[in-house]
Amino acid sequence: MNIVQEEERRVAHKAPITTRPRQAAARSIPRWAYAVFAVLAALVLLRSFQRGVGTSTPQAPVRPVAVAKVVTKDVPLYLDEIGTCAAYETVLVQAQVSGVIITRNFQDGSDVKTGDLLFTIDPRPYQATLDQAKAQAELDQVTLKRQEDLRARKVISQQDYDTAVANAQKSQAATEAAQVNLDWCYIKSPINGRVGLRNVDVGNLVGPSTPPLVIIQGLDPIYTDFTVAQNELALVRKYLGGSNVKVETYLPDGSITPRLGDLYFIDKAVQPGSGTVKVRGVTPNPDRALWPSEFVRVRFILDMLKNATLVPSQAVQVSQSGPFVFVVKSDNTVDLRPVKPGQRQEGDLTVVEGVKPGETVVVTGQLALSPGAKVAPQPYTSQTSGKS
Repeated sequence: MNIVQEEERRVAHKAPITTRPRQAAARSIPRWAYAVFAVLAALVLLRSFQRGVGTSTPQAPVRPVAVAKVVTKDVPLYLDEIGTCAAYETVLVQAQVSGVIITRNFQDGSDVKTGDLLFTIDPRPYQATLDQAKAQAELDQVTLKRQEDLRARKVISQQDYDTAVANAQKSQAATEAAQVNLDWCYIKSPINGRVGLRNVDVGNLVGPSTPPLVIIQGLDPIYTDFTVAQNELALVRKYLGGSNVKVETYLPDGSITPRLGDLYFIDKAVQPGSGTVKVRGVTPNPDRALWPSEFVRVRFILDMLKNATLVPSQAVQVSQSGPFVFVVKSDNTVDLRPVKPGQRQEGDLTVVEGVKPGETVVVTGQLALSPGAKVAPQPYTSQTSGKS
């Protein structure tokens, strides 16, 4: 008990010593300091409020984009293939009679027409044979006329008259055969085309058993050969026989204008191993720009799509949900529209389903857009414009 009472007296004795300095310190802060602190606090709160008001309604930036109108046009439904050209006609010029070549009347690789003289075989032996046959034919004709006069007077038998008739006919046939052999001495071009490299020169002995003298190929028109995969046969059969089925041929480098021809032949069976079907078209080639065995690009046109809806190919974008385009509305905001794209057409246009003619679509600048975004549209200029 004495220890507890002693501790209480000691605490009560020290308490006034700790409170006096705090009261003195409180009396030492001037009143104007409180006023300054209050003003600073008010300014801080006002500035914070102004910042909050300024950032509460941010304005979305206007995105510049290139746009184009949705158009309608008649376009082809087609298959693109790789093919080769083949000569429309190929003739191996062969000697029909034996003899020595005495002239050559063409330049290797030149164009010739039907009836142009190519080679001349020495005609002298055949001319002599023809002259002999003509003389015999004239003699037999005189004999026949004499026999007819004698028969009219009933001087000769019927057998003698029949023999005279047969001899006249035989000599006439021999004359015609000799004339044919003489004509064969002048070897002429049977077609319009281009001659290749000759196989014989002047002075060579040729005949029916010798190799061809030269080869002539007809190049106008020319065949276009290509193949169609068997999984596309159903589509081909659907339009086969239609008036719009055409074969368009052009070179890979675009050096000639595409040439439109007709379908000539389609094979009756699928080739084993490759799973393709042979197809052949006939293509005009008046300037001889297409050559046999040359690789070409082929567009197999099956039909014409009337009033197809077209947009620039760049307008079609692809997301996880599928192909889409951005359609610009009247207030210059964009709407995301799912579409079904089709084949690419001339002029870098693509057939699509899901948009209407006259609507405006975004062609470039789609990466910065989202549905409802504000845009600044500018007309789109295709890089292929002006090209044929």
